[in-house]
Amino acid sequence: MAEAEKDQEIQELKAQIKLLTEQVAFLTRKLYASKSEKVDPNQTSLFDQDTSVFTEPEQTGDQSSSTSDQVQPKKAPKKMRQTQVAKNVPVRITILEPTDETCPVGHVNITPVGKKFVREELKLIPARLYLNKIYVRTYKCADCADATATAGLFRSLVPPALISHSLASASLVAEVLYRKFVLGVPLYRQLPEMARLGYRTSEATLTNWVIKAAQKLEPLYDELHRQLGLSHHLQGDETPMEVLREPGKAATAKSYMWVARTPIKQPNPVVYYAYGATRSGAFAQHLYQNYQGVLQCDGYSGYNLLGNSIQRMGCWAHVRRKFYDTAAVHIKVADKILQLINQMFALEREWRRYSPRVRRRRRRSRLRKILKRFWRMVDQTETLPQSRLGKAIAYAQSQRANLDRIINDGVIDWSNNAAERNMKSLVIGRKNWLFSTSTQGANSTALWMTLIESAKANHIDPRQYLVDLLTACRTLPAFPKTEQLAVYLPWNYRRQPAVTVKTEYRKVDRAACIA
Repeated sequence: MAEAEKDQEIQELKAQIKLLTEQVAFLTRKLYASKSEKVDPNQTSLFDQDTSVFTEPEQTGDQSSSTSDQVQPKKAPKKMRQTQVAKNVPVRITILEPTDETCPVGHVNITPVGKKFVREELKLIPARLYLNKIYVRTYKCADCADATATAGLFRSLVPPALISHSLASASLVAEVLYRKFVLGVPLYRQLPEMARLGYRTSEATLTNWVIKAAQKLEPLYDELHRQLGLSHHLQGDETPMEVLREPGKAATAKSYMWVARTPIKQPNPVVYYAYGATRSGAFAQHLYQNYQGVLQCDGYSGYNLLGNSIQRMGCWAHVRRKFYDTAAVHIKVADKILQLINQMFALEREWRRYSPRVRRRRRRSRLRKILKRFWRMVDQTETLPQSRLGKAIAYAQSQRANLDRIINDGVIDWSNNAAERNMKSLVIGRKNWLFSTSTQGANSTALWMTLIESAKANHIDPRQYLVDLLTACRTLPAFPKTEQLAVYLPWNYRRQPAVTVKTEYRKVDRAACIA
């Protein structure tokens, strides 16, 4: 009996050593190896890892299909990419002429006979501030004065200020928002630039502008949420963020920013952010309240509370990521499973421009066979439950029903990376902002990210879109109707850029002309 107990203890210790060795290898790679999943097949690894697993980073529908027995094609020499200037950039023509209107010899009887193109230069006009003092003119109507026995004085209507008792204009606030939420520049780092332009203010003032302006656009934010619920397919994700002054929570406690968006194939794209104090399923119920359709998300259990009215679909990028981490620590079974996932993404890359109907037909005819091989290999693999391979297999099996549903739907993407890329825009900014001071600031962040990312998804300039929204919100009623807000939805926003062609005749000295 003692001998049997000893053998059992030895087996348990061996299993523990195997798990710890795998964990050490994984953490060592995370610390010192490349963080990117893109692997150069010609580069030897410091950790002697098998470079035939992947040759491309993870992207939506854009995966490498290379396998370990394939020969890597030779890369074509890089070509210089020609710069492209947008068609809406104004053009100014400069013609160089002699200053004294004489020829190099000194004769004055000269006439132009043509011009020669020399080069093109792209000019930049730096930002500058100017103080706009607004007056309203007073008029007197003599007829009204005689008819009504009054002075007959009147003034034209004055549009209200964007923020009462403030110097803030639509263009200035839009620039502050663009720098923070598009370029990722925190408010305190914008103060020195404003001081150089001639305006000294405080971070509290800029914060007040961001929050007050967001409150004026809340009806449009709510309308985008309503429009989002009309779509039959959605993608969702969430990420932590820190709010310092939140009632009932410590400053270091985690809050969350949620994102929901329409798939890439859907017209009139919407990207909607929402701030939640927790990651619980109760907030997911609030976000997707009254929604009935398809939702693609990860395996987070909080989505389980959404009920049967929402059909869940899984994300193959999450499955692939777990097997990639496992294959990177010399587990050959994970490498083979990974190659099957690569084949799926390679086919999806070929079909990404097809219509949903064609893509669904291709998935059912070609991906189904690869999918059966994948599940057969996953089910037949024996491994320790607590190992990285065991956890990757357990995650895939727990999401099996959600992953298999994508075969029969051509609208939804093969992965949820579109929503994750939108969330990455927030994460990049969060690295610079670090936190939100209050829940008002967190809610305003959700609103501005919604408007900006929705503008990007609809291929419109977010800076000009913000300027026009902030200009229009001053004249909107307190409770605007749906038809009044519809004009400012991103897909209805069609601001035609004014292409101006100006001609400038500038005289220069003779030496410059001859040169």
